[in-house]
Amino acid sequence: MATLKAQHLAKSYKSRQVVRDVSLSIDSGQIVGLLGPNGAGKTTCFYMIVGLVQADQGRVLIDDLDVSHQPMHGRAKAGIGYLPQEASIFRKLSVADNIMAILETRKELDKAGRRKELESLLQEFHISHIRDNLGMSLSGGERRRVEIARALATNPKFILLDEPFAGVDPISVGDIKQIIHHLKAKGIGVLITDHNVRETLDICETAYIVNDGQLIAEGDSATILANELVKEVYLGHEFRL
Repeated sequence: MATLKAQHLAKSYKSRQVVRDVSLSIDSGQIVGLLGPNGAGKTTCFYMIVGLVQADQGRVLIDDLDVSHQPMHGRAKAGIGYLPQEASIFRKLSVADNIMAILETRKELDKAGRRKELESLLQEFHISHIRDNLGMSLSGGERRRVEIARALATNPKFILLDEPFAGVDPISVGDIKQIIHHLKAKGIGVLITDHNVRETLDICETAYIVNDGQLIAEGDSATILANELVKEVYLGHEFRL
């Protein structure tokens, strides 16, 4: 089993400290949420783990491998997959070519190996029937499936999902939840940050709540919902799952 750990992360912009001493961990096959009010620092924490933002202090480790100073592509090679909120597929390429473009970065696979992996991903995410469709023609739910298949094409140990529930209809939300459970069943650790608190708390086993740049709570959904400080600054007293 692998573990992705963020230890004592800190980040300042000029004189303003936006993240202070945040630590969290994700195990293989675990679904973890990183949540908090707007401007609380959760997105900066998330980006420091992904490699989009360089931490001023602290470390990011996969087991004992320190990837703190690795760029995003270095962290990807080490096992961190990333799905951005924005559309990340190539609009003018077919679904199959979108996935193949990522598989071609895996030097350990020969042409036959890449082709086999492509067919496996198309079947796994139920997108074989749209393999020849262009990226620009996909629905929101189809696009998300293709994007997650692309993220898995790097064979990650962990996948970090940035706002996976944003801008999709209720049917697609259920679809994405099924995919996240599928990732868990494959033994992939999943870290989610999303403004959709209800859907994220509903699916994650552990949540970390950030406010004013620091962790104020961690635990399962019941623990988070019972926390008075979380109610006060984030969820409100009437929030129910």
